[in-house]
Amino acid sequence: MNRREWMKRAAVAGGAAMVGVGLEARGAETAPTASPTSGKDLWKKLPRWRGFNLLEKFMVHSNKPFVEADFGWLKEWGFDFVRLPMDYRCWTDKDDPYKFDEKVLREIDQAVEFGRKHKVHVNLCLHRAPGYTVASPPEKLNLWNDEEAQKQFDAQWAMFARRYKGIPSSEVSIDLVNEPDNNVAFEGYAKVVRRVAAAIRREDPDRLIIADGRSWGREPVFELVDDRIAQSTRGYEPMQITHYKASWVGGGNWAEPAWPLKQKDKVLDRKWLYEDRIVPWKKLEARGVGIHVGEWGAFNKTPHGAVLAWMTDCLSLWKDAGWGWALWNFRGAFGVLDSGRADVTYEDFRGHKLDRKMLDLLRQF
Repeated sequence: MNRREWMKRAAVAGGAAMVGVGLEARGAETAPTASPTSGKDLWKKLPRWRGFNLLEKFMVHSNKPFVEADFGWLKEWGFDFVRLPMDYRCWTDKDDPYKFDEKVLREIDQAVEFGRKHKVHVNLCLHRAPGYTVASPPEKLNLWNDEEAQKQFDAQWAMFARRYKGIPSSEVSIDLVNEPDNNVAFEGYAKVVRRVAAAIRREDPDRLIIADGRSWGREPVFELVDDRIAQSTRGYEPMQITHYKASWVGGGNWAEPAWPLKQKDKVLDRKWLYEDRIVPWKKLEARGVGIHVGEWGAFNKTPHGAVLAWMTDCLSLWKDAGWGWALWNFRGAFGVLDSGRADVTYEDFRGHKLDRKMLDLLRQF
């Protein structure tokens, strides 16, 4: 089942918990969490970093330098984190996957320096990696099964590890690959993660490494508990709120949502979010693994009132849990700037349209 099919089914089912066969058994054992004593131990308990995804290198066809003003503005508003979801094709030679474009890589260096200058943590992520992506078109190789894809994946991250060695993990971290789907088994995914983590650590032994949960970031991976790797979850539930009228998931067929969301014989509300999105990941955290919400947000066609009410519940739950988050996105259809919502009175902000109500809500948490 591909991502689009899963999203449609999840929407119809109201986002019912899909925490995987055997999750209870895999997460049952607990151990006390240790407080990190140095940068190399950040994976045990991540800081409550809060911020945004910046999309300048999200797709190869829109490959642009990152914008320093974004770092300055979000810091001015009290945030301290950016995730850079990137397409490896932006800097990789199409004929030689081991040859990298130094000009483009210097643009990523520049983003790292923007983060250091403005005291904003920079999280590097391969949104499209050799052999895997949730986007279109699919990769020709298969990261989970093909040795060549895994070699290329290792080479990508080894290169970045060498490049940023000496910069503390409190300033730069690595998020290995965006949202592995259900087509890879937990142990198969963990095997690839362990392999690439070893390639990174040969270059930079103490670099903070984060792995997305399986099932598009939804399911914690207990198989990685002993590997000194933090994990990233998602905040896109329920889909009727987050992707209403989103064409890529068939959201145009759904009724206009409100929050809490009423469905036939149940109501999806804060309690439901806690049980579906917090409890499974708290079991992982109890094993001594740091948690962060790497992506979340709602598309610009969802009524603004419903979005803000849903956001309030998500944000309060994550604050109670002690987890940070990164909104998708900063500028764009899910963000606080230039989102194109028809039901928002925007404030002019330095040539951009600012959703002040959303920004003020985010700043509360």
